[in-house]
Amino acid sequence: MLKVENLCKNYEYFSIKNVSFELPKGYITGFIGANGAGKTTTLKSILNLVHPDSGKITIAGKDMGVDEIAIKREIGFMLGPVDYYAKSRIGKTVGVYKRFFPNWDEQAYKNYLDKFSLNENKKICELSAGMKVKLGVALALSQNAKLLILDEPTSGLDPVARDELLDVFREIVESGERSVLFSTHITSDLEKCADFIIFIRNGELILNSAKDDIMESHLLISGRKDALTQSLKERVIGFKETAYNFTALIKTDNIIADDEVIKEKPNLEDIMVYYNKEKSL
Repeated sequence: MLKVENLCKNYEYFSIKNVSFELPKGYITGFIGANGAGKTTTLKSILNLVHPDSGKITIAGKDMGVDEIAIKREIGFMLGPVDYYAKSRIGKTVGVYKRFFPNWDEQAYKNYLDKFSLNENKKICELSAGMKVKLGVALALSQNAKLLILDEPTSGLDPVARDELLDVFREIVESGERSVLFSTHITSDLEKCADFIIFIRNGELILNSAKDDIMESHLLISGRKDALTQSLKERVIGFKETAYNFTALIKTDNIIADDEVIKEKPNLEDIMVYYNKEKSL
């Protein structure tokens, strides 16, 4: 569905460096990383809203560099809450917006209005931050798109609203013909719905695999500080220390029987946090 090959974008103080990954049909892929890691820049580069310095983007077999207009008519994307035309009513704003999408599904749009409790007579400026996010998601989902690219769509939503939105994502990919790529810093959302995880740090891909494989291939270990031997330090990815104890992330196949540590399964947040502590070694 989506293929990114050796994507590079250079700024004075930051760069996206040879980012490559693929999204298969029928799956949800989560895109994670700390603030400033390069998530939004990568997504904007995929959409050619930021012009990459090099690399190739292919969506549904079409080259973004050649068929940009045709591709953008066939994908749904949301790069933030809807905050344009703030004084206009939702109905009027959407009336203009949908003209750009020949595959617009009016019935789907009405269904999402109802599902998200959005009133077309309200002005954009009257919506809460969470409702603006819901409106953006409704617009992206109403384009009858095969691929949805969403930048932090659950940001600003309460837990109930987030769970409802994740259910929508799961429904979207059920047919096996549509895919969802969304970035988020709420890793617990991805544990509920994502099939694949892409993890970017300082503009470089760190992990790109099935979520279950990533979870199974890492361990969180802890123990007394004197158990953190030099041999163990050389094998861990990142760690935290207190006066008496330590906690660290390690690859499952790097642990040995002689290590006097407590072992437990990490969650995605643990994995992201400890990879970002790698320099502490």
